[in-house]
Amino acid sequence: MSVIDVHTHYVPRGWPDLNEVAGAAHDWPWMRVETERDAVIMVGSREFRRVRADCWDAGTRVAAMDADGVDIQVVSPTPVFFSYSRPGPQAVKVARVFNDLALEICEPAPERLLPFCQVPLQDTDAACAELDRCLAAGHVGVEIGNHVGDRDLDDAGIVTFLQHCADVGAPVFVHPWDMPSSPRLDRWMARWLTGMPAETHLSILALILGGVFDKVPDTLRICFAHGGGSFAFWLGRMENAWYQRGDVIGTSERPPSYYLERFSVDTVVFDEQALRLLVDTLGSGQVMLGSDYPYPLGERPVGEVVRRADLQADGAKEAILGGNARSFLNGTQASPTSC
Repeated sequence: MSVIDVHTHYVPRGWPDLNEVAGAAHDWPWMRVETERDAVIMVGSREFRRVRADCWDAGTRVAAMDADGVDIQVVSPTPVFFSYSRPGPQAVKVARVFNDLALEICEPAPERLLPFCQVPLQDTDAACAELDRCLAAGHVGVEIGNHVGDRDLDDAGIVTFLQHCADVGAPVFVHPWDMPSSPRLDRWMARWLTGMPAETHLSILALILGGVFDKVPDTLRICFAHGGGSFAFWLGRMENAWYQRGDVIGTSERPPSYYLERFSVDTVVFDEQALRLLVDTLGSGQVMLGSDYPYPLGERPVGEVVRRADLQADGAKEAILGGNARSFLNGTQASPTSC
């Protein structure tokens, strides 16, 4: 059985000056390289995140995978590079830079490191075109942020992009990003500890209550990071509201529980009880191993919570550790078509 980690990120060791590539701005991301194995992602003059060679060096990644018993990683962008707030043409140029660098990072271990691309999601036509380019170049799927400004995943343009993903057979990984900020959220990494779960939950609501799953065929393969946020814990609240306040939220054709087989989540919940709740709520067929490698808030050793958990369903651990991801990644792929 192959063990497949569907939630990891890359950062190149460097990239061209985005002021020259995409146009002058005061806060494009850039890399402050400190040693051969250490660097800092900068956003303008602000330190965003310290990173190490495990973000860009295939050999380092594969050694960590071997140590943790992981056969395959899905390698996705780090959301700080999405550039959704920029004009579409600028975001296209940035996406091309990082997508091409992702291929270079994964190229030394093509059977073990599978690149997911990023797209300029604020521009539907450009997003579809970049996805098609990347699939032809060797990417196997796409990571998107969970919203574009105030546009959630039920926005018409984003729905069109998701329909395109279904048409061309591209799996979609949804990652929370750009969490709200306030003095109350700026302590204790609260934007990550509470904002990420809330953002992810909200976007699953958008797909269900916004009627997206009623419009897009079930050939869409979509997975949410961080265990789907707080969704599993509050499904009953959603269900109750759908029946009791249908005048307000009854916009989907069926109650929320009907759509549970339409999406997957990863295992990045760090707790056996939380993992059992995911499996009990969504079913073992909708949960896939994730780690958030190589970041400090990720799980190491990868898959430890799954391996320790008391999961009653036959074959549940095998499905979560790899079987479900094989289906997620290897669905029938059609020829790319324009939006």
